[in-house]
Amino acid sequence: MKKVKVENAVGMVLVHDITRIIPGKFKGVGFKKGHIVKEQDVPELLKLGKKHLYVSNLSENHLHEDEAALRIARAICGKQLHWTAPSEGKSNIISDADGIVKVDIVSTLKNNFPVKKDQIVAATRIIPLTINVKKILRLESVAKKQHPVISIKPYRQLKVGAVVTGSEIYNGIIKDEFDKYVGKKVRAFGSRIIKKILVPDSVPAIAKAVDELMNMGCDLILTTGGLSVDPDDLTRKGVKKIGAEIVAYGSPVLPGAMFLYARLKSVPILGLPACVFYHESTIFDLLFPRVLAGDQISKNEVAEMGHGGLCLNCDRCQFPVCPFGK
Repeated sequence: MKKVKVENAVGMVLVHDITRIIPGKFKGVGFKKGHIVKEQDVPELLKLGKKHLYVSNLSENHLHEDEAALRIARAICGKQLHWTAPSEGKSNIISDADGIVKVDIVSTLKNNFPVKKDQIVAATRIIPLTINVKKILRLESVAKKQHPVISIKPYRQLKVGAVVTGSEIYNGIIKDEFDKYVGKKVRAFGSRIIKKILVPDSVPAIAKAVDELMNMGCDLILTTGGLSVDPDDLTRKGVKKIGAEIVAYGSPVLPGAMFLYARLKSVPILGLPACVFYHESTIFDLLFPRVLAGDQISKNEVAEMGHGGLCLNCDRCQFPVCPFGK
């Protein structure tokens, strides 16, 4: 930092804010810290009574924070992203699609966080006003090796089949409310339920329903009910009978402990416990976006969801902007 005459400060970087006052109309920042002084700024600065400035002179070995932020953004961004022009040394990274954000390093949203098109998913900046260019070159080299550091996996619009199990629903003793609690979430992500089949608590009936939906070309099958340890709950056996691979049965997420995740050929099957009918956010809300984006979820990943997998049951649900699943 050094003190120089305004006329000699062109091309240098302000290291402090300069206040502009228009009597009776305005008082605020006229020139912000980090601004690179331009030729046209000189008359304005003199009008503000500034004959001298504290500035930093950029050598060829240093970058201004704005340029550094842009170079970081370019280095780390993958598909379905764009970045903004820097402001106050920060460049925001914006999603180009609805999907889940995939991240490795830098200041971002949590990995696998569901995002909307035009939502900020990350931001880049350096802490000092300037930085040695060698550090940015090193970052660019590391980012290139593991590119992309951050990307968006867009949601697919899937044909979804539903199997609603339970003799009490099948026989009309209890009203089927799948569409109200689960179907609306499927539609909210742009997918559609092409068929829903109600079945009694019967292994052959459940297997037959899953087979029918597979033959209709469903990309995803959802089942509800029949997943507890009660002797009448037979969904897992029905799914297994049709030849599906049971990837995970049970989860450390509450609500969602009696969750089933299976695959039949390449089609995922999500077995949803009864909690989806009375909790606003459950394990379904954590995993459904990932399935839509085409993620292959492993048993270990389900097991790891226990860390952060306890819903706080807030009076007003703020999901996904909350600790649940993070």
